[in-house]
Amino acid sequence: MSKSLVLAFYITICCISFVISKIIISILLYKRWKRKHMIYEEAYPGGKMVIFRCSVLQSMTSDMVLKKTLKLNNKDIIGCGGCGTVYKLQIDETTAFAVKRLNKGTADRERGFERELEAMADIKHRNIVTLHGYYTSPHYNLLIYELMSNGSLDSFLHGGSKNKLFLDWPARYRIALGAARGISYLHHDCIPHIIHRDIKSSNILLDHNMEARVSDFGLATLMEPNKTHVTTIVAGTFGYLAPEYFDTGRATVKGDVYSFGVVLLELLTGKKPYDEAFIEEGSKLVTWVKAVVQERKGELVLDNTLGSCPMKEVDNVFNVAMMCLEPDPLKRPTMAEVVTLLEETNLLKQLPPDSDILKNSEV
Repeated sequence: MSKSLVLAFYITICCISFVISKIIISILLYKRWKRKHMIYEEAYPGGKMVIFRCSVLQSMTSDMVLKKTLKLNNKDIIGCGGCGTVYKLQIDETTAFAVKRLNKGTADRERGFERELEAMADIKHRNIVTLHGYYTSPHYNLLIYELMSNGSLDSFLHGGSKNKLFLDWPARYRIALGAARGISYLHHDCIPHIIHRDIKSSNILLDHNMEARVSDFGLATLMEPNKTHVTTIVAGTFGYLAPEYFDTGRATVKGDVYSFGVVLLELLTGKKPYDEAFIEEGSKLVTWVKAVVQERKGELVLDNTLGSCPMKEVDNVFNVAMMCLEPDPLKRPTMAEVVTLLEETNLLKQLPPDSDILKNSEV
């Protein structure tokens, strides 16, 4: 046998061994992940139930949870969206969860479902909705989330006359800062980092303390440079999408920043991204606000239900929103910078009138 054939043989063996070792390592890492995050994985004739460690669900039997979950019907619906229907799962008089039902779809969608689970199992943050577990069956998947008793920011700002409730400026500022911290955590602290891809007021939920919680990772994708191009679905909601998305089709962190800027405008103006007040003029919230601000009439866009507000603080939040909504994504701040800017906005309010910082801020 010639030396070249022997060399080729050894190279082939090495390549096969490398591939096999990679597969074995992947399997071991997956099993380690399961041991770390799942209290159990139990198979049933119709599907599989998984509950993560440290979940309040671990004190309940899987049979009881599954039985109540499978009995959910239209009377239990508390929300609907592009990612699926959300139900209220009442375990007992004091314990309830939110269950999101996702219909089985393409192989791409199922891979997205698995990515969501792997990402959400690691996420523990006061401004992120907690995922407790999931149930998968041949025809649908169910995600079991912590229930947010005050619903969504969208329902507070834009709900019907029966649902629309008043949010004063301190509450709106606190919601803006909490949501920014949650998104910043996804962008900067999760490993791998996560692009949300669908930031909007209906995906910012409010707990019993009116603390903002970022939700709905049904469209989230792990942020890897070569895997952020969207080819099958629109990554986001019209009215919140960054302008560059329509040219590139690429989901990016700066696209999330733009979407958050739209949410800030909702908090400031009380209007939807496509509001009847200006949609007849062929405009939308972002272009309408920018046009008014350019005419130095910014006070005209502020929600008139707010009444008296600390205008220095309001103006600073307007400025942050405008930074987020820069047409050039390179000019937008990161979400970590947005958090800092919003925190500094509140610090200005707390400083005494003769503070040097306040004097400098007015220059």
